[in-house]
Amino acid sequence: MITNDSIQKVLTHADIVEVIGHFMQLKKRGSNYIGNCPFHNEKTPSFNVNPAKNIFKCFGCGKGGDSVTFLEEHEKFSFVEAIRWLGDFYNIELEESAPSEAYVAHQQVEESLRIINDFAAQYFKNNLLHTEEGQNIGLSYFRERGFSNATIEKFMLGYSLEQWDAFIVAALAKGFDKDLLEKAGLIKVRPDRIYDSYRGRVVFPIFSNTGKILGFGARILKKTDKAPKYVNSPENELYVKNRVLYGLYQSRKAINDKQECFLVEGYTDVISLHQAGVENVVSSSGTSLTTGQLKQIGNLTKNLTILYDGDAAGIKAALRGLDMAIEENLIVKLVLLPEGEDPDSFVQKNGSAAFEAYVAQHKVDIIDFMMEQGLKEAQNDPFKKSAVANEIAATVAKIDKGKNLGLHLHYIKEAATRLNIDEEAFVGIVNNFIRERLKKPVKDDSPAAAPAPLPITEPILDEYGQIVSMPEEASLNLYKKEHKEEWQLIKMLIEHGDKIYEAGQTVATHFFEEIDISIFEEPMAHDIAMIYYKYWQDNKAFPPLNFFTNHAMKSIKEKVIDLIQVQFTPSENWQLKYNIEIPDTEANYLDDVISSFAYFKLKLLRKYIAENLEELKLCKEPAKVEQLVKTNLLLKQQEKQLMSVVIVK
Repeated sequence: MITNDSIQKVLTHADIVEVIGHFMQLKKRGSNYIGNCPFHNEKTPSFNVNPAKNIFKCFGCGKGGDSVTFLEEHEKFSFVEAIRWLGDFYNIELEESAPSEAYVAHQQVEESLRIINDFAAQYFKNNLLHTEEGQNIGLSYFRERGFSNATIEKFMLGYSLEQWDAFIVAALAKGFDKDLLEKAGLIKVRPDRIYDSYRGRVVFPIFSNTGKILGFGARILKKTDKAPKYVNSPENELYVKNRVLYGLYQSRKAINDKQECFLVEGYTDVISLHQAGVENVVSSSGTSLTTGQLKQIGNLTKNLTILYDGDAAGIKAALRGLDMAIEENLIVKLVLLPEGEDPDSFVQKNGSAAFEAYVAQHKVDIIDFMMEQGLKEAQNDPFKKSAVANEIAATVAKIDKGKNLGLHLHYIKEAATRLNIDEEAFVGIVNNFIRERLKKPVKDDSPAAAPAPLPITEPILDEYGQIVSMPEEASLNLYKKEHKEEWQLIKMLIEHGDKIYEAGQTVATHFFEEIDISIFEEPMAHDIAMIYYKYWQDNKAFPPLNFFTNHAMKSIKEKVIDLIQVQFTPSENWQLKYNIEIPDTEANYLDDVISSFAYFKLKLLRKYIAENLEELKLCKEPAKVEQLVKTNLLLKQQEKQLMSVVIVK
């Protein structure tokens, strides 16, 4: 494993202009660089690189980050692969920490299982294609489903002979360990005998994202009530089921290109759709969706379409895992096939054109579908309707308003209309669920999915080709976001915390003396402030900017990069043409800091004024009314003072 010191050394040396310039052409514009975004098609450059902050940001599609993020997005590297690439690029020798004995043992077992699986896959494939039994039974089954030789090769399909110990004999003859064969799930060991796990079954290898064989699924072909229809590999050091989607290795490119992922139930659903030319499809292999699987999808696209049977079981399966998908910021659609059909049978009977037409015509938003189903069951029962409202509100509350505010508001309006309840009342129910969720500790248990891309837009240029402005919907304007005053304070803290606020006091010390972050309504803003404070206390120094832009918690890293996003730099040509002084935003930081504190206090003050007036309306006691009027006058005076500091936006 690469040591943390080596990782930090690489991150410190990585010059974002050099790294990105290795893959695409950049042109200098002021103190920044611009180019055509490599992540979406555009005519006018909206991809900006800021060497001072060592970050990039595209104002067209919304992607942004540091050198590692760029390599992860552009080259589809993992974090470790990106660090190794940067190490090679800068000729930095990476130190590897001495692994523990347990880690070495784990790696050895993992490698042994991989070798065994490779042997088994070739063995099953050979049975299918080159034995009489395999051809008559296994190959005939695949031919009946219309699978071509190319499809069989693509998914490395195979067959396990009926003989009790055919595979065992072949594997032991190659010197493989019996215990490891059992751990891989390829054989069963009983006190009185040992036998093959998949005998008389067609075999479906399960691949990792990089094409390594992790395990197998095997389907019985004989009709019997005694044996399960499918047998799957057990979990082991190599195969962790909740991180794996069947077909993802073969479908990655198509999912990325089409920006949509179809989710189906079975192996043959995936293969039949591939055979028909619909390649952006994966399967959860009949198990409930997991967060790990949804993250795999989210790394490629935000658009998930679930294709399931139209019966009650299919509907139930489709709704399973919905909340997790929404928490991963996926936009989920549902297509219910005609009763008795699955994707495999439907595409076999009707062909790919009819399949795609059916999907386009019957695709529905899954939350809309939940409402429709709930209201159908509730009918005119007010208690059942109330339960439906709570169920929908709980789901809507899981949508990340910071990333999908439009979607959040759409569902609130839609639900209030469909459920025939007051919109404000429904907002109250949603907010109750949000508050309950915020009471729980914030978790970030793995690399988070990339934020949903913004609509593709083009910037507006002046006669020199300089970006003047962006269309309103493309601008990631901080003041358009929820809790804008809190986020602006966090931005000031991160960018200017170590600078002087007044004699003997820095911006950071003033921040923590003046601001009670416990009243922050945005939990991540609170968390970032606490991370800043802890670093300061632990290290007796303020955290540098790259502490956050390289932060291990990806949600923190992405949020900070959004906050400090690349700013448009005025062209030097403006100064030459119009004879105006280009303002130095860094030199004028104190004005921004003072203004940010004032905005935050003004928002709080107006909240207190509103609460005081509300209490005044309801109050009946003369003495209390007089006190409330005095309080209101005092608050209005304070508001007037703050208004002299800020220009309200």
